[in-house]
Amino acid sequence: MIRVAVDAMGGDRAPDEIVAGALEARSSSIEPILFGPADLDTGGLELVEAPDTIAMDDKPAEAVRAKPNSSLVAACRAVGEGRADAVVSAGNTGAMLAASFLELRRLPGVARPAIAVPLPARRGPSVLIDAGANADARAEHLLQFGHMGAIFSEEILGVTRPEVRLLSIGEEPEKGNQLTLEAHALLAESDLDFRGNAEARDLLKGVADVVVTDGFTGNVALKLIEGTIRELLDALREQITATPRGKLGGLLIRPATRALRTKLDPDTYGGAYLLGLRGLAVIAHGNSGRLAIANAIRLAARGVERDVVGRLAERLPQRAKANV
Repeated sequence: MIRVAVDAMGGDRAPDEIVAGALEARSSSIEPILFGPADLDTGGLELVEAPDTIAMDDKPAEAVRAKPNSSLVAACRAVGEGRADAVVSAGNTGAMLAASFLELRRLPGVARPAIAVPLPARRGPSVLIDAGANADARAEHLLQFGHMGAIFSEEILGVTRPEVRLLSIGEEPEKGNQLTLEAHALLAESDLDFRGNAEARDLLKGVADVVVTDGFTGNVALKLIEGTIRELLDALREQITATPRGKLGGLLIRPATRALRTKLDPDTYGGAYLLGLRGLAVIAHGNSGRLAIANAIRLAARGVERDVVGRLAERLPQRAKANV
């Protein structure tokens, strides 16, 4: 039985949607444990009392220090102390990062943990790393992100010898800012299957199995992709329902559009791993509903099953650990 600590009070739709998602994810192999106030209705799930809540607009580091008994920090602490196998939160991302660093701590040799997000690319999921943990980074950090992303792609997505590219403003190796140029040189000298630079317009094509970038650029790219997908799908639905002819055509293409929406919907993946820690943490979208939370919990359980933390600790090359 895999025990997943769930921050019941984290996110825009907490606690109702978080509890509903946890109930949906409960199975013979997954046991969600909710962290929240004593009067929370858990629907029969185990509750660990955590009287405080970190708001979405709280200052992350200050909130983690000031509210050690908040649902978010307490859920992370449960993993650090071995009372749970993984943690999931849709709460304040900065606070989740700070609490994870404090309670779970970094793996030996890891300079900067990074957020790895599966993108719904046309040829299959592609990993974007870092998607928001490090707004500022050095070239050595991006090299380490490349190794962590490749291990994630192999262990979770089942890709043999993942292709790695670096997000930049052009495919040519001389394109990019100083960080990109330095990271390109390090990645090219590594034993990764590095294929050069990638442009943002090609991310959804599946230009590579792993796309490496700093957290600022990665987060901007991720939110742009998610927003564009959402607006395009909504605009398509509006056009289909605007006229009788459109409604008739909509009936014919409904199976295809539903399949496309499922593939592109961020809720399908649920969340993202924070890689590089001694424990497993999954960060879900702040606006997550029950489907996203259920899938985030399943994602966490899958990471435990496949020992993502242990594989990273074992396989992360020593040279990727050095001088970072």
